[in-house]
Amino acid sequence: MITAIVLIDADAARIPETAQAVADTDGVAEVYSCAGDVDLIAIVKVRDHAQIAEVVTGSINKIPGITKTATHIAFKSYASADVDAGFSLGD
Repeated sequence: MITAIVLIDADAARIPETAQAVADTDGVAEVYSCAGDVDLIAIVKVRDHAQIAEVVTGSINKIPGITKTATHIAFKSYASADVDAGFSLGD
């Protein structure tokens, strides 16, 4: 499974409905509305790289209210338990 993190700039007046439309897109696992440099962050989980293009450029970028996206491909996932285990001294 390939994970992509999509940073989304959206029309401020349409954020709730834009977020829901992104969440309803096949391949999108989660969508977060957030403060900061971007309005929404979508987590895309697909089987191959070609599907990322289909989901992002074929679907997400066409949703009304989206003004810009930036896509980042994840190489490896870390959870707090994984990080803690890496620093464990065997106790």
